[in-house]
This record gives sequence, C-alpha cells and structure tokens, in this order.
Amino acid sequence: MSSLPVAAVLPELLSALQHAPQVLLNAPTGAGKSTWLPLQILAEGNIAGRIILLEPRRLAARNVAQRLAELLGEKPGETVGFRMRAETCVGPQTRLEVVTEGILTRMIQRDPELTGVGLVILDEFHERSLQADLALALLLDVQQGLRDDLKLLIMSATLDNDRLQRLLPEAPVVVSEGRAYPVERRFSPLSAHQRFDEAVAVAAAELLRHEQGSMLLFLPGVGEIQRVLEQLTERVAEDVILCPLYGALPLSEQRKAILPAPPGSAKWCWPPILPRPV
Repeated sequence: MSSLPVAAVLPELLSALQHAPQVLLNAPTGAGKSTWLPLQILAEGNIAGRIILLEPRRLAARNVAQRLAELLGEKPGETVGFRMRAETCVGPQTRLEVVTEGILTRMIQRDPELTGVGLVILDEFHERSLQADLALALLLDVQQGLRDDLKLLIMSATLDNDRLQRLLPEAPVVVSEGRAYPVERRFSPLSAHQRFDEAVAVAAAELLRHEQGSMLLFLPGVGEIQRVLEQLTERVAEDVILCPLYGALPLSEQRKAILPAPPGSAKWCWPPILPRPV
C-alpha cells in the first residue's frame, strides 16, 4: 500500500507533527489519508498517547475502523477500536479510536484534558458541519488552556486553506497528490408515468444490460432504498448481487456492499444521498 499518493508526503507530515501543535493535510479522495495514514502515524509518529480519529458519519466510522484493523491482521476492539452512539468496540490495548462527532464532543465534556490522548485527527473536514466546527473550537481551547502537548491533524480532500490558515496561522500545510479517473456523464429522465421506485428500477436494469462491473445507485433515504431493491430484484439476473448500504445496517451487511464482488458477478449498492460541498 506504499504506492498510495499520501505515502509520498509521510516524512513531511511526521516532521510537521513533531514540530507543530496543529497540522493541515490536503489529500484528495483515494490518497489513503483515512485507511492507511493513521496506522503509519501510530507506528512512526512517536505520539505520546492514544490517537482519536474523528469521522463525520457512522457508516464511515465503522468501516474505517474495520479496514484499519484488517490491515493489522486484527479485529476491531484490539489495536483499533471505534465509538459511536449506542455502540462501542474498544479494549484495554486500543491505541487508535475512530469516533463520530457527537462522541468526541462528549469525551471533551467529560474529560476536558483528554487524558491519555496524544493526537486528534479530524477527517473529511471539508464537509463542514456544526459538530465538526464545534469539535475544532473545543480542541483548540483544550490545547491553549490545558494541553499544550496535544496534537491536532486536520485533513480533507478540499481544505479551505485560506480560512483555516487565518484561524491557524502557524500550522504547516502538507499537500498530497491524488488520483484522477475518466468520468463520463449521461442524463436520462425517469418516466413520469411510473412510481419513483419502479422508474428507477427500470432505468437501473436497463443500464445493467449494457454495462459491466459493480455500480452505485444513490437514493434519497432508507425507504427509497428498500422499495427500489424490491423492484429491482425481479428485473436482474441471479448473478447480480444487490446490496443496500446505510448507517443503521449491521457492520456485516455494510461489508457485503464494500467488499469486491466475487468473480463473474456484478454488484449493485444503494447508499443514501449524502450532502456534499460543491
């Protein structure tokens, strides 16, 4: 995995973390910042204490923790664990915790010094939510008033460098290259004479007849996902694997959607539509 783009800036990033309290990392999607970099920091960063990795969504938190644990040949709850509302998987040997935004806020409220934590990583910061901004404000307050040894790493695919640099003028900025892939856009309106779920299923089945490989179908929410799934089940061949994907699913079901399809099969996944900055 050392071929990942972010590997090229690892020495620069580790040096920045040793010499600065806050570091900004700009790394496009697919660079390896979420599922490779935290383990390298854990192994080589000389961080005094646990690492907290903040992920903005439950779906991402679970699966990032699962992937990081797999790379170590372990299960979540050993070296890598996760915490989210109504679900905790950590153990006495856990050194890297993946948490959601509300959990980090409550951790700071219960223990303002974040005892035993050496580094907090804010991932996907470009998604800018009230919770993420609150987390950053609280962490800066902890650094300035209680823990001048606490490190912060703010990383994102599209950091607003100007605004963040005004907020953190002394923070070094590390920039990683990404990977670009060709994208073709097509537009096909849904039939006005069919229900939404039926029209989507018909259009998706038609697309499958002309394309190969796995595909993602984005829908507004869980209800639409389930209804389109029912409609599409009747319209595809037996070698097509249909996988819903949303945060309330058990981790085992989420992994079915994320793992590669078996040879000779096609996979359709249904994540809900998530707000993204343009």
